[in-house]
Amino acid sequence: MTEIRHTGDAPARPRRRWLRPALVAGTVAAVTAVALTVAVPSGGDAPAPPSRATVALLEDIALAAEHRDGRYGEIRDDQFVYIDSKVSYSRTGEGMKTKIPPLHRQEIWVTVDGDHTGLKLEEGEEPMRLEPEVRRGGPGWEVSSFYRHLETLPTDPDAMYDYLRETAPEYSDQEPDQAMFVLAGDLMRDAIVPPAQAAALFRAVARIPGVTIVEDAVDAAGRTGVAITREDPDNPTRDEWIFDEKTHEFLGERSVASEDHSDVKEGTVTSNTAVLRRAVVDKAGQRP
Repeated sequence: MTEIRHTGDAPARPRRRWLRPALVAGTVAAVTAVALTVAVPSGGDAPAPPSRATVALLEDIALAAEHRDGRYGEIRDDQFVYIDSKVSYSRTGEGMKTKIPPLHRQEIWVTVDGDHTGLKLEEGEEPMRLEPEVRRGGPGWEVSSFYRHLETLPTDPDAMYDYLRETAPEYSDQEPDQAMFVLAGDLMRDAIVPPAQAAALFRAVARIPGVTIVEDAVDAAGRTGVAITREDPDNPTRDEWIFDEKTHEFLGERSVASEDHSDVKEGTVTSNTAVLRRAVVDKAGQRP
């Protein structure tokens, strides 16, 4: 499948940035820096379906996810998903210039069942307790990235697509296709997604119009990979999910300015992450 990608897809042409919805997931989405958003009138031709090369890459990623079963063993409700990352998130606000901090370490411990208090440690910041803000079955649970929620998602790609299509617009003001793409990224960004659900998620993303490939994307650890992205008609920055080109492991994510806006120049990497380690541990603050 990878061979198809190299013969049929050009690097994505940058356009505009996605607007991350204010999801009440109770995890990292609630504590990361606020992303710059600039509303721009949408219009023009409808996005094209993903190319054969894009679909082939996402199928490779899905197949790799399926074969990672058993990596973490049996996961208990009282445990925590541990994510060790290198990050830099842009910071901005009304009347201030955009600041892009140096890359630095971030560690998070997210409750498996959504009922326990997690922890976020980030260089240069005070430790932050991650209090669950949503409860099982309550508002926001259906878009949370807690492991116990993720394992209830569909394992069939058609059903996963329907879940994204029906759920994402309820928590976002974006147009439906972009809302679906953003929700898919939010579900996997700082989480462990069960193999069957991860595979279904990538196969569902392969059906979203406008999804395409960016070659030679570099994560915050300096690792080069291939990225999945989607041009957002409402924001001047594109978001890229970066995968290892051989193993198809998720490496990290970056946001790239696709046009000049405010004090940010086209091509500037405004946010950048690299996942260094994922694990399951018994206590918040415990390292594997």
